[in-house]
Amino acid sequence: MAIYLDPPLWPAHETHFSHLISDTSLEELHAFAAAAGIPERAFDGDHYDVPERRYTSLVAAGAVPVEARILVRKLIASGLRIPARERNKSLKIPLLNRWNTVMPGHDALFLDLLDRWSESHRKYHGCTHLLAVLEALDLLTAPAGPPRTVLLAAWFHDAVYRGVAGQDEEESARLAELRLSEAGLPANDIDEVARLVLLTSDHRPAPGDDDGALLCDADLSVLGGEPEPYSRYVAAVRKDYAHIGDADFAAGRAAVVRHLLELDPLFNTERGRELWLEAARRNLTDELQASGH
Repeated sequence: MAIYLDPPLWPAHETHFSHLISDTSLEELHAFAAAAGIPERAFDGDHYDVPERRYTSLVAAGAVPVEARILVRKLIASGLRIPARERNKSLKIPLLNRWNTVMPGHDALFLDLLDRWSESHRKYHGCTHLLAVLEALDLLTAPAGPPRTVLLAAWFHDAVYRGVAGQDEEESARLAELRLSEAGLPANDIDEVARLVLLTSDHRPAPGDDDGALLCDADLSVLGGEPEPYSRYVAAVRKDYAHIGDADFAAGRAAVVRHLLELDPLFNTERGRELWLEAARRNLTDELQASGH
């Protein structure tokens, strides 16, 4: 059981960064980081990014210095390393394959959307989230598959992301209207995609809105994950809002969690409830209790 730190070799933000990991558990890693005064927003799924100026003090606090290649080996051996397919940069081909089933021949639009989903400030709302929503739609609609408008709404629902609730969804819907019109889609389909995108601002489709229920359930499917992936999701959301102070973020996040717990239903499809409801309520309740809010 140990905490490891590699040399500050990774350039960013006019300095160099080290990676801080545990070879045992994320709980041990978070406890060490908290004691060392490392902010939660520095956590990146399976490690903390720490600036060069902290290297000496972290070693003094008990982190074991190792070469970068040794740190990677220890992280893999621990079972805590996030698989490559869950990281944004490795997903271009899987996403392109899915795009070509819904909008073949529109490569320029795909590349524009991929660039948007790959923006550097996105930690949760990136390509991994997009792929997870598309995969959740597959689970909800197997074997027939989701309607084309629902798939397109998934591609556009966070295409604009600045961390401003409500405004992001409105701008994403307007982007969908513009780009899908340029692509020659029928007006009725464009209107439906925009409508579905706007639903993801509060995840409250009207009774009988089957397509809205599909998209909202898929967007919230992350809530029903196992504890470790859920912990990574919460940490990634914190990094998405790195521009907000810890106290303000904690209060805002607690309000979001309470809103989700109050949604009735939280998942609108029978299949969604079967897949994710029990775990989602447990995860949300545990997060709220741990926050002290």
